[in-house]
Amino acid sequence: MDQPTMFEPRGVAEDTACLTAYLPVPVFGMLPVNAFVIDAAEPVLVDTGLAMLREEFMGALRRVIDPKALRWIWLTHVDPDHLGNLAAVLAEAPNARLVTSFLGMGKLNMHGVAVERAYLLNPGQRLDVGDRELQAVAPPVFDAPETTGLLDTRTGALFSADCFGAMMDAPAGSAEEIPEGALRRGMLGWAAVDAPWLQTVDAALFGERLETVRRLQPTGIYSSHLPPAFGMADALLDILEEAPAAPLFVGPDQAALERMMSGAG
Repeated sequence: MDQPTMFEPRGVAEDTACLTAYLPVPVFGMLPVNAFVIDAAEPVLVDTGLAMLREEFMGALRRVIDPKALRWIWLTHVDPDHLGNLAAVLAEAPNARLVTSFLGMGKLNMHGVAVERAYLLNPGQRLDVGDRELQAVAPPVFDAPETTGLLDTRTGALFSADCFGAMMDAPAGSAEEIPEGALRRGMLGWAAVDAPWLQTVDAALFGERLETVRRLQPTGIYSSHLPPAFGMADALLDILEEAPAAPLFVGPDQAALERMMSGAG
């Protein structure tokens, strides 16, 4: 796979659908880029996919739900792979409010998003979506300070933004399908790229942050960058506990890039 590819949307729980794309990453393989639709009484879209796949993403979204029915768009953070199709979604979802933090709203304002569309929520607070509450959660691993995940209090599913992401060799339907060694290698590699600050944290303090997730007892983990993981919270947290001691990521320099572009390897 050498081009970004959008897959068919699929149900990952009784009332949750996953909209998945795969983004090829030179040297590393590929990275899943997920958005989710929660079919609550007040439907919620979590993140908005890759702009380079706008037509494919909007088509997939429409196959899951009429965008006009959306009442909430939960933007986990303001990175391009999460923000990508926000303008297109907002245009087709006139009644939807955009859930973000104060810092996220500030960044979104620089993208021309009207403050009136925003709904500010901090970790620990909850959003009532009619038949359940969504609890805002600060994931233990992140690459942007405004990152806010969410726990679906009805299903126990944790939507974890970049946390628990993994570089992958090939697409997979669920995290359970990834061999244990490849999952560990992929998660630690992604954490080193996405959150290099992990190399500077106190391991014990970081362990305490992981325990806050463990205490949530999520039934499933829906990362933006990992196939859905069911009943794997402890295993995934155990892998992340190794992240502060993982090797520091150093990317290719210009000479290496030119060799790659020339096909010299």
